[in-house]
Amino acid sequence: MTTVTAGEPGTGPARLRRARFAIAAVFCTHGAVTGSFATRIPWIQEHAQVGAGTLGLALAFPALGAALAMPLAGRVNHRFGARAALRGLLSLWTLSLVLPGLAPNPVALCCALFAYGAAAGMSDVAMNALGVETEDRLGRSIMSSLHGMWSVGALLGSAAGTVAAHTGTDARVHHLIASLALTAAGLVAVGGVLDLRSEPGEEAPPRFARPPRAAVLIGAVGFCAVFAEGASLDWSAVFLRDVLGTEAGTAAASTTAFALTMAVARLAGDRIVDRFGAVRTVRAGGVLATAGGLLVVTAGHPVAAMAGFGMIGLGIAVVVPLAFAAAARSGPAPAQAIAGVATITYTSGLIAPSAIGAVADATSLVVSFGLVTLLACALVGGAAVLRPKAGPEGGAHALNRDEPTAIRP
Repeated sequence: MTTVTAGEPGTGPARLRRARFAIAAVFCTHGAVTGSFATRIPWIQEHAQVGAGTLGLALAFPALGAALAMPLAGRVNHRFGARAALRGLLSLWTLSLVLPGLAPNPVALCCALFAYGAAAGMSDVAMNALGVETEDRLGRSIMSSLHGMWSVGALLGSAAGTVAAHTGTDARVHHLIASLALTAAGLVAVGGVLDLRSEPGEEAPPRFARPPRAAVLIGAVGFCAVFAEGASLDWSAVFLRDVLGTEAGTAAASTTAFALTMAVARLAGDRIVDRFGAVRTVRAGGVLATAGGLLVVTAGHPVAAMAGFGMIGLGIAVVVPLAFAAAARSGPAPAQAIAGVATITYTSGLIAPSAIGAVADATSLVVSFGLVTLLACALVGGAAVLRPKAGPEGGAHALNRDEPTAIRP
């Protein structure tokens, strides 16, 4: 349960619109950090003098740090309030961008990436919890477009990083400049979000706790979507090259096209969710993604495979935003539930690329994407867990996401 703090200028339509744009800017800033980091991984690898295998191990540490730190976000929110917590956690995240580039050896790189992931995870939980609260007060879906803005930020950050890499800019200089700029942008954006605090006398959430059962089920749906996303992003180009004999340039373009498909679908997804509800949207998306997976595994031409990957992207795009929203409404501890779902989805993103590779080594990439198709099909049956609970336990502002919404400030 949350309340607007004293002095907050209400939650009228104009104030809520401002809060929506502010939290969207926060998501964009968060994504820009990820994009900025990803483009300089080759430089960081060379600077830390690590091989491919060691780098793969090091890149597991962000997910480990995030998984361990995420449960703390609820405690920070309760102690300081949503706006102050987000201000501090987002600043930790933007400033942590400088750490990996400073690592001189493999051990230091693992430690830097652990801290980087911890900051990412806690700020991720805080912004998603505030995003859901803003959505509830608006009375219409915004979570899909918020995650779309995250994708936009990632694309912007990666574009700037690509320019820096092509000009030979030292990643430490690039990341210092990006970190300071994104920290400033984040502080400005956070100033416009809702300033929410716990009810007086409300018990603080535990520092570490198991996610509620409902959140685990919701997280399983998110797991399927993130697995399909990670597999498609990391292996679509390889599939086109190795299975269908596509030239390298066209194969690489399929990855960019998939990422753009995801971003556009998320930006447009709220209208679909408002019209059809979360459960029906995810079921339809599961059908579309399953059809896309079948098209990939049966494709005899690159165009057909690329169309199949696009269908997978369209089908799964809104699942994770809706999973976070459903988790926040699944019980009385939204941040704890979001942390549980986020941990499961982070784990899925971590294991998907290696799992696809392992299956491909044992069988073939076609069989690997048969597994992706099965997980996409599971979305059809699992979508029902995204239906919000009725009554007080569903949250103070729980919306029925299976009916069109009427409030449109």
